[in-house]
Amino acid sequence: MNMQRINNFRMGGYLLLAVGLINLRYQTGQESNLAKSMALVIPGALLLAITFVDAGKKWLHTKAASALVLTVGGLLLAFSFIN
Repeated sequence: MNMQRINNFRMGGYLLLAVGLINLRYQTGQESNLAKSMALVIPGALLLAITFVDAGKKWLHTKAASALVLTVGGLLLAFSFIN
């Protein structure tokens, strides 16, 4: 298995987790801030968790999984800047 690829997915999961937590702190007092932040934190935590499970590692090595993770991750990152 290519561990560099798995580490890249881990960094992506950590990125979403960190951006969601930063969003939570800096938008304190905004309407539905918790829901917006959790929309970033939960997928990031799930992606991070998947990288530590053998079945998840196998799945992440497929082209479909890579495309899905990159698309959803990019959209979530764009969502974080729009909010």
